[in-house]
This record gives sequence, C-alpha cells and structure tokens, in this order.
Amino acid sequence: MTNLTEAEIQTRLDALTGLRAAIGQAIVGQGDVVEQLLIGLLAGGHCLLEGVPGLGKTLLVRSLGEALKLDFRRVQFTPDLMPSDILGTELLEEDHGTGHRSFRFQQGPVFTNLLLADELNRTPPKTQAALLEAMQEKTVSYAGVTHVLPRPFFVLATQNPLEQAGTYPLPEAQLDRFLLHIRVDYPTEAEERAILAQTTGSRPAAVPAVMQGEEVLALQALVRDVHFSDDLLDWVTRLIRASRPGEGMAEDIRKYVKWGAGPRAGQSLILASKARALLHGRLAATRDDIAALAVPVMRHRLLLSFAAEAEGRSADDVVAALVRAVPLA
Repeated sequence: MTNLTEAEIQTRLDALTGLRAAIGQAIVGQGDVVEQLLIGLLAGGHCLLEGVPGLGKTLLVRSLGEALKLDFRRVQFTPDLMPSDILGTELLEEDHGTGHRSFRFQQGPVFTNLLLADELNRTPPKTQAALLEAMQEKTVSYAGVTHVLPRPFFVLATQNPLEQAGTYPLPEAQLDRFLLHIRVDYPTEAEERAILAQTTGSRPAAVPAVMQGEEVLALQALVRDVHFSDDLLDWVTRLIRASRPGEGMAEDIRKYVKWGAGPRAGQSLILASKARALLHGRLAATRDDIAALAVPVMRHRLLLSFAAEAEGRSADDVVAALVRAVPLA
C-alpha cells in the first residue's frame, strides 16, 4: 500500500469495524443493507435505496452521518421542488451604508457531506437531473461560477416501489450514475421484535461518533490500492459484456434483456468489490466479493424485455443467472 505501514493499515481496518458497530447501536438487523451502504461510501459512489415506507431508511442514513461526524441533510422530494431548492440560488443584497447592490450565492442543501434524497422519483426530471449532475461532477455551476461540493460527498436516494401515481421514474441513463441499487426488505421476526422493544422506550439508541471526514477520504484512497488480479479483471469484463444481448451469451440474456450494462457497470463492480474486501479486512479482492455485489451493481443497469415482465423474471434473476453462466476462467 502506498506510503502506509502495516500498523497504519490495520488501524484503518479496525476503524471500519468500529463504524459498523456504531451503526448497530441504532439499527437492528439489515446487515446486508448496512454493508452495501458502507461499500458505497468507501468506493466513493452514491446509493439508491428501494423499500416500502417504515423500514428505517432515514434512520439508517442519519445514524451513518452521526457515526461519521459528517454534516447530514435530508430533502423530501415533491412534485413542486425546483433545482434551485436543491442547488441554491443568488440573493440580491444591498449595503445600507453605500447603497451598493450585489448578488450573493446562497448554498442549497446539496452542500453537505451526506445527503438523503427522500423519494427522488417524486420530483420532475428537471430537478432529478440537477441533483444527478451535482452527484457526477461534485460541483454546482450557477451564473457562470463553479462551486465545489464538500468532501466527502455521498448521496443516498430512496424510492418507494409500491406507489407509481404522481412519480417520475429515473431514466436508465440517470440510474447508471448510482454505484449500487440497494433493496431494503422486511426484518425477520426476531429483528422486528428487537426494533419494537428498542424504539418504544424512553431512551432512544445513541450512535457514537467514531470517524472523521478526513478518515473517510483516507479509506477511499486505500480502496483504490486494494489488489485486483488480472483473472478477476477478465471475469468482470466478460460478465459485463455478457449482459448485452448482442454478445451471443446465455439464453436468459438474449430472451430477457433488451439493453445490457455499459462500461460504468464494470468500473462500479471493481471498485465495490475492492471496498468489500477492505471492509472484510482483506487487501485483495476475491471472486466472492464480485459475486456478492453483481446484483446490487447491475440490477438497475439492465433494461428488461417484455418477455421478462410477462414471465415474472426480475433483473436480480437475470444477473444471478449471468454470474452462474460466465466462467471465472
């Protein structure tokens, strides 16, 4: 690892263990969801969370912000939300002494470290595009001036899969900007009992702050140094290319996929796999890392055909079949 001693690397790995434990003070269960959120954070990408209301998505994001000592903001997306409500706007100010007037840029809620974009699919495409541009460029341009967003900058967007009335589904090109698409499911019976006991008492769970923003940036740099072997690189390349119907691969792809994943999916899968390896205390990615993340990385990057919908095949089914069909070597 570049310019790091073995002791320094171990200290950073221990910090990740402490981070997971801190979030666990407030979040019961949802181990896979928490892990994927941390993977997105370490890989420097953004995450789209999908789940029905009441599963603790907001609490999870807030707990992550508290554990990381990061500035956290939440925006409820609605049909009347404008881009300036997210990015900011210019205000006309007057100096009462001189009478001189000037414009000052008032930063919007996007100027934060951790942004929860709640129900992103409820706002029109113009506002969606403004946020996604800020996510991609990590800057906001207004009146010819470029304003740099804080570092680290991490967006967690949510959407409700049940209600379709009054929503504006994200186009595939914009969904591709999210590193991971995370599904939040119902808890188990034991987890639900623990949630009820923990959240109905007089003492809410406290999340200790265990990591600074500078440490997050250092871990993101460390992720890039995690070893990724040539045979794994070849496998990821074949997986992504095999998701495209024209590549002559598995029957499931030709039948159920209308449009496959692009190169950004491969980049995301490699970075996410490296982040998972680091989260598990390893300095080299393995096949298991790739297999574990293929679905959340690719499920929102495949456009399925009518045949898939008619036969009840989901993107998760198609990606799982793809991983089985494409050999490692």
